[in-house]
Amino acid sequence: MDNHLFLPILMPLIGAALAVVAGQRRMLARTIVLLATLANLGYGTWLLWLVDAEGRQATQSGDWAAPFGITLVADGLSALMLIVAALLMLTTLIYSFATLDGDQERFFYYPLLLALLAGVSGAFITGDLFNLYVWFEVMLVASFGLLTLGGSRGQLEGGLKYVVLNLIGSTSFLIGAGLIYGVAGTLNMAHLGERLTTIQEPSLVTAIAGLFLFAFGAKAAIFPLFFWLPTSYHTPPVAVTAIFSGLMTKVGVYSLYRVFGLIFPNELARFAPLILTLAGLTMVIGVIGAVAQTDIRRILSFHIVSQIGYAIMGLGLASVAGLAAGILFIAHVMIVKTALFFIGGAAERIYGTAELKKMGGLAKREPLLATFWLIGILSLAGIPPLSGFFGKLALLQAGVAQQAWLITGVAAGVSILTLFSMLKIWNEVFWKKAYTDVSQLPRVPAGLMIPGAVLALASVALGLGAAPLADYSALAAGQAFDVSGYVVDVCGVAGCDAAATTVRQENTQ
Repeated sequence: MDNHLFLPILMPLIGAALAVVAGQRRMLARTIVLLATLANLGYGTWLLWLVDAEGRQATQSGDWAAPFGITLVADGLSALMLIVAALLMLTTLIYSFATLDGDQERFFYYPLLLALLAGVSGAFITGDLFNLYVWFEVMLVASFGLLTLGGSRGQLEGGLKYVVLNLIGSTSFLIGAGLIYGVAGTLNMAHLGERLTTIQEPSLVTAIAGLFLFAFGAKAAIFPLFFWLPTSYHTPPVAVTAIFSGLMTKVGVYSLYRVFGLIFPNELARFAPLILTLAGLTMVIGVIGAVAQTDIRRILSFHIVSQIGYAIMGLGLASVAGLAAGILFIAHVMIVKTALFFIGGAAERIYGTAELKKMGGLAKREPLLATFWLIGILSLAGIPPLSGFFGKLALLQAGVAQQAWLITGVAAGVSILTLFSMLKIWNEVFWKKAYTDVSQLPRVPAGLMIPGAVLALASVALGLGAAPLADYSALAAGQAFDVSGYVVDVCGVAGCDAAATTVRQENTQ
């Protein structure tokens, strides 16, 4: 039994509880959350190596036999997501230490961050649908607290839109889970993957799959369910916006990959044209929205939407190659989007505004900040040799190989528009002549520079080491579609139905 799989959930939960106990002892609370996050990062690194070396890992809580009880499973996809989530949380903490004041920290800011990490980690490694729902709700509660922390009018308005649509998605998820339990008699993902192939009511299964597409699509902010994101993400502190940009919508994308790869692989072929259409619309609407904005965080928020379209394209291609490209891309965009919010937030802090027209001349004042911003925008646009180039190249290659010409052309065109809109920020913030004397502006503290720099350099490293990451993404995609292997690793060689029958027989004796 691989009971260590509980650690990425337990460590942030214990850290959150200890941070609450620390109360007003600011340095103690910071130390606790930093150690908990570092522990998660270390564990995620080890788990990534373990999955790569030994394959899928699975365990059951309370020594209950699968498919009963709570199942945790780590494969290539979930292990990669765990380590990226921990890295983003670590950089968010460093940024928070440099930017948040005592009043914001006093309202349980750090416990909420760790609760968010626990919810995200639980969603990545859970092996049953009900607990996926539970971890989504943990994330929702923690994220709503972070979004409205401070209680300004803008935050409350943004938080209301955020929570309403997410609750609609959660309700759809719960309805879908109830229906699928009524059809299959189980919520264990391995058991579902085994049983749904024998269901005699394919139209009902198709309808349930559509409910899950809606539920997770709302959380991933795909078209037309994206409008809550650009109206809410610019309202909280920059550190909160940054971690949301890196994690929240990506959990929705992960869930789509998981349920359609494992539970609804036959339905994926039916939904593929619709998914590709939604992916293209998400790309286009997101980038057009970005081009029309004049506020740094609003521009970046619309780009979150646009880039989600690429990740959904990987799913819509309905192949191992397409999903592998999507996984490669999602790892890249999680890192780069967070970096850009950190760097944009540093520029906003210097000028005291995020309005492009009121900024300028920052390249001479802060050349390092300008350099890291340039790395980020070039990576987001897919310029070699950065990570974004290889993620988008893999998607385009998969699209061409499958003769999906329309979505491939849309993806290539949106990359050009992405570069244009991001260069607008470069020109307005860093390149054009400043309206004020930039020498009188405050310098960027190291705490604001380091998080964005680390993630921008990570994009460079991922680009230079793209071959191993591409190989790992192919491994993760193969495991995501490997229903029979998943069933064996969770329930044993005989399968989940046989394991369930054995347990029932033992209990009646």
